[in-house]
Formats: sequence, C-alpha cells, structure tokens
Amino acid sequence: MGPIEERQLLMTRRHFFSRNAAGIGSAVLASLLPRDLLAEEAAPATATDRPFPPLPGFPNFAPKAKRVIYLFQSGGPSQMDLFDFKPALMCKRGEQLPDSIRKGQRLTGMTATQDRLPVAPTIYKFAQHGKSGAWVSELLPHTASIADDLCFIKTVNTDAINHDPAVTFFQTGAPIAGRPSIGSWLAYGLGSESKDLPAFVVLITQGATGQPLYDRLWGSGFLPTKFQGVKFRSSGDPVLYLTNPEGFTRDDRRLFLDSLAKLNQGTYEDFGDPEIATRIAQYEMAFRMQASVPDLTDLSHESEETFKLYGDDARKPGTFAANCLLARRMAERGVRFIQLFHRDWDHHAALPEGLPRQCKATDQAAAALVTDLKKRGMLDDTLVVWGGEFGRTVYCQGRLTETDYGRDHHPRCFTMWLAGGGFKQGISYGETDDYCYNIVKDPVHVHDLHATMLKNLGVDHTKLTFKYQGRHFRLTDVHGEIVESLIA
Repeated sequence: MGPIEERQLLMTRRHFFSRNAAGIGSAVLASLLPRDLLAEEAAPATATDRPFPPLPGFPNFAPKAKRVIYLFQSGGPSQMDLFDFKPALMCKRGEQLPDSIRKGQRLTGMTATQDRLPVAPTIYKFAQHGKSGAWVSELLPHTASIADDLCFIKTVNTDAINHDPAVTFFQTGAPIAGRPSIGSWLAYGLGSESKDLPAFVVLITQGATGQPLYDRLWGSGFLPTKFQGVKFRSSGDPVLYLTNPEGFTRDDRRLFLDSLAKLNQGTYEDFGDPEIATRIAQYEMAFRMQASVPDLTDLSHESEETFKLYGDDARKPGTFAANCLLARRMAERGVRFIQLFHRDWDHHAALPEGLPRQCKATDQAAAALVTDLKKRGMLDDTLVVWGGEFGRTVYCQGRLTETDYGRDHHPRCFTMWLAGGGFKQGISYGETDDYCYNIVKDPVHVHDLHATMLKNLGVDHTKLTFKYQGRHFRLTDVHGEIVESLIA
C-alpha cells in the first residue's frame, strides 16, 4: 500500500472513531498499529520478534541466501590486470586500438581528445588456479587460493561511463539519484532477521581517497526512511549518540523513549504520516543498539587464528580487513545487507603504482571473509559480492611507457566475482574479445545481476515494487533477466 492510500485509510478510521464514545478510538487504533510502532513495555519483545517484518508473500519462494555482504570496490578495478587474461595482447603493445574493435563507441572527455589510443597489455603475470582453472593475476594471491569457491562473471556491463551515475546505478538500479538502494529494497521486502541491529549497515574504509561517497548511495529514496542504511564509524561511538550522556541511565532512556513514543503516536493518529511511524521505530531500534553494538564491535574475543586469517590490518579499526571481520560478525547476528565501500581504484595514470596498493589492502581480507564464512557453515546462505562500478580500457590514457600506463573508464565489459548464496562455484562465466573491449558471449547487465541476486534471496524482482508518483517502481526498473546459468 502506498503512503497516500494508507493515510486515506487511517483518516477514514479516525473520522469514524472521533464520532464514537471517548476513549474507544485510541484503544482500537492502538490495536491496528503495527507492533514496531509501540514502545517496548507496551509490546514486550520476544526472542523471535523482528522489528521490520517482511512484506506479505515475501520471500516469494524458498531462498538460497538469507543475507548479502557486498564488497564494493569504488573507482573501477582493471579487469585485464586482475581477472580477464588476454595473452594475445602482449605482441600488440603500443598499437592503435582498431576501429573494428572500438566500433565508434563513446569515450570519456579524458581520452576523447587523445591523438592515439595505444594498446597497453598488462605487465602482471597470470596463472590458472584450482580445479576450475580460473585465471587470476599475481596481484591477488589470496583470491586465487579460493578460486574454486568463486563465480567469476567476466561480462558485467553498465549504461554509465562516469563514476557518480555508475556507482548510483549499481546501488539503486538507476543512474540518477533518488531511488532506493539495493539494501533498502531488501530491508523493505524481506525485513530484518535481527531485533537488535539494523537490517542494512554500511562500512567505509577509512584513509582511502578517490571518488566521493554520498549518503544517498545507501539511502531509502522514496521508501520509508527506516529502511535506509546505517553507517558505522571507525572511531568513537560506531553510531552517533550511542552512549548516554553522563548521569543519564538506561532506565532514564527507556522512560524518555516511552514518553516520546506516546507523543509521536498522537501525531501519527492526527496526520497518518508514515515517517512518524518510522521515527518511533527508529528510536526503539536505537535503544536496542545501545546494548547490541558495543558487543558487535568488540573484537577482543576473536581468536589469534582469525586475526591471522584476515591479516594484521584486521586489528586496526576502519581498515578494509577490520570491516570484513565486522561484516562476518554482523552476518552472524542477522543483519540482512552489509555494504562495504573501498575507494581508490580509479587509475587513470600510474596504474602500476596504485593497483598493487589497492590489491594488497583488500585481497587477503576479502578471501578470508569467504573462507571464514565457509568454515562456520554460513557461506551457503550468505552471498558475498566483489566488484566496482565499471572496468578499465585496454588502451592507455596518457603516455604509455614500458613500466607505466593508465586506463580510462570502460562500461562495456568488466569482471565481478560472487561467492556462496546459491551461485555456482568454480566457474568463469561469459567471454570478451581479444582486446577485452566487447562482449562476445553471455552478457550480464547490472539489471540482470540484480535480478539474479534477488532470485537467490527468494525474491521475484518483478514483484518487489513500491508505488511512487503514480507508478510502481522496482530495483530492476522495467528490465532485468535472471541468469539461470549462474544459479547452483
């Protein structure tokens, strides 16, 4: 039901009750309100309570995955330096990119005016790994060690050629800001598995530079704001105002929230604004998080074996490794969608300097997360996704030398990998041409990827909709085909 229809329904009830005996209206209306709008003492929580229940009829069918950990590599990792090995390019160094390959496709303003587009083969060694024989660069030895657990998709493609619309496209299914993010869609449709933590949490690697990240990338768009992502900080309180002021006890906080809930509920009865309901629910979640978040973020009880698995950086708050470890702990506690952002993959120049640095910061921890989930029996129902917003060009941006080159944005084809959550293991899906410039077999558009991810989460992507401005919107808009060949 849309917010306008819901408000009209509440208005009709309110008018009816206002014409009846004093007191009956508030009593009956209270019974109609969702349980998560009521204060904890008014509606005692049980161990099985879920603050945000799923929509009626969701999941649409038996899910293979219950949760998602999305390792978003912002900036656009270079697929031909990491996963898509093109040995035939070695003898083409410095040659002009053939017109028959480019086919008049658009370029960014950063290379459109170059006199030449010289081919720049990778300078890194590749080898095949595991029983699957997946090709992986020497820059990612830890990822290579788990190749048989991964599903490599080499033909992901997108409509956007610049960072902001491309990142927005991956997060919301549209290149223009304003739509709900994928985590918000899942929180809305499938609800929360945890009563003490948000359904959707965001972690950002601290210290990494690069393209800016905006709060709207984990926003709820036109969905109620209770479904937006909650960003955890790496210093101080993980969430602002988590700690009560000095002299203000937890019992004081409980009494304060109960009183505030009554005031907000009265306003809700008067106006029927769903954002007031969201406010009540979020205050209650914040109260529960005051007890749950300190335990979640306390890594002191993790074993030495675990820290060795994730690497020394896992002891340093705000690093990619520490965030991967936190992501596993969140998954254990029922967080539905965990989004990690790691920036600085945008190597227009000095790629041989920048790319190894980013691989070193992320390779061990990403592989450790998959391994850790597998050891704990959680990988089967946890979907781990790794990838950026687009790939990089085979031609060099700027001056090409024997030891240095840069690459521009390339949305036509790039590589992502997925692990667990109902996706096939140990496969490499799709093929690109010899220049890693065009797709020659099995394309996977962003909408197709989203549709397939939702399928494994038990969601029919055509049914997870929300009516806004007169029409029903969905994550995949009016597109998206499920890639059945990727599903185990």
